[in-house]
Amino acid sequence: MSVRGLTRLTKRFACPPAYTTRRGAMYCADSLQHLRLMPADSVDLVLTSPPFALVKKKAYGNRDAERYVPWFMDFAVEVRRVLKDTGSFVIDLGGSWLPGVPVRSTYQYELLIELTRPGRFHLAQDYFWYSPSRLPAPAEWVTVRKVRVKDAVNTIWWLSKTPFPKAGNERVSLEYSEAMRRLLKNGCKAGKRPSGHDISTGFRKDRGGAIPSNLLVISHTSSNDHYLRRCRTTETPIHPARFPADIPLYFINMLTDVNDVVVDIFAGSNVTGWVAEHARRRWLALETDRTYVEGSAFRFESDCPPPDNEFIGSRKEVTLRRLRVKSTPRRLPTGRTRNEAGAARLPKERGAA
Repeated sequence: MSVRGLTRLTKRFACPPAYTTRRGAMYCADSLQHLRLMPADSVDLVLTSPPFALVKKKAYGNRDAERYVPWFMDFAVEVRRVLKDTGSFVIDLGGSWLPGVPVRSTYQYELLIELTRPGRFHLAQDYFWYSPSRLPAPAEWVTVRKVRVKDAVNTIWWLSKTPFPKAGNERVSLEYSEAMRRLLKNGCKAGKRPSGHDISTGFRKDRGGAIPSNLLVISHTSSNDHYLRRCRTTETPIHPARFPADIPLYFINMLTDVNDVVVDIFAGSNVTGWVAEHARRRWLALETDRTYVEGSAFRFESDCPPPDNEFIGSRKEVTLRRLRVKSTPRRLPTGRTRNEAGAARLPKERGAA
């Protein structure tokens, strides 16, 4: 069974999909092999959370830190080829510790350097996912010897094929804080501040929400959702490293339009495809472990509720603000289209500096 709009991407695939939905298809297949079969310039967003380079081996498989970069770069070459010029590559990648010592590995930063060498990707922006509910780890250094603090942040690299991928932060605004609501109600005095910032009268305009920062605060505390319940009742293995729906919800809405193509090359329990389906994007997911593929189908059952964001954005004390996902009929700009003259001047200004 083919999915409308995905036939061009998958027509060279030798195997049929494990299942299809109205907008997407899940394949139990090697993602590197199948990326090579996909046409160039055909994908709007590749969003994935690959296996991390952890000291402790996981059931889903993970590479050693010293071999991680060359292993991942094979995938990166093909991702860049299949991306459109306006497309993005988003990677959620947790850190790692060196074996036997309380010292951090730098593998994710080494990977970033390789990914952004000339002729590869541009670093559109670095993000950091902070999970307040993360358990203390690694136990040896945090809870036993007490010489380190718990590791509660993942890096997320937003990469692009060109300097101007399409994007719009209006799509992922945050609820205003109480302080901002008071400012909108009472007003503020325009003018230059001691910091040098020039506050204009436009600062007092209610734009429906606040611009988010690159710190994503997501607790990720779900322990009894539809996917987990169905896995338990059918004795299907639960994927141990699911990322929260908030992450694909944020980037899919910020970086793609309705009917754009979203691909996850390390799909696991297919959170990306599930979110893309409800966001009205076409999607393609690839995962090698058949048991995880089978379990991921539970997300698309008729009685499975749609994904809902927890909390995301800046954190003040213990109050977190909800993400306000906006859907607009206009297509996303690339930066050049928003201010053609200003964007055209950027290279000249940088060269002059």
